Amino acid sequence: MGFRKWGDDITGCRAINSEYEGIGDPAGLYEALRHVWCAETCAPRMRKDWTPQNMTLGQCSVTAFLAQDIFGGEVLGILLPDGNRHCFNRVGNCMFDLTSEQFEDGELDYDVYDPQTREEHFAKEEKRLRYELLREKLRELCSRSGE
Repeated sequence: MGFRKWGDDITGCRAINSEYEGIGDPAGLYEALRHVWCAETCAPRMRKDWTPQNMTLGQCSVTAFLAQDIFGGEVLGILLPDGNRHCFNRVGNCMFDLTSEQFEDGELDYDVYDPQTREEHFAKEEKRLRYELLREKLRELCSRSGE
């Protein structure tokens, strides 16, 4: 299925650093993350439902902040009916949601969102640790592919 993108052409959204070798745009990041998302990087409340077939489940905030590390921009959040937020990214006029696959089409209203901060999200230690694990797994993948 892939991820959701809109606004300016996604290929115009380029990495702002070379820390993650081989990842130049959000499509490249998505393809790399498909090799590193796992139950341990999924939100604990959703782990029982995580599967390799639904690998984006519970990965939104840690993924969005990692994408921000690579491309800059903002992390935005949509309020969900259960009171949680679903996070996605905006870089200039390019918007993308690397974890949209976990939702049915039309389930999210991307027109109503709020800016999200690391301070707020990473105040939960488990979320900060999941972000650090995802970041480390991505670094390892990129270093192996660069050999």
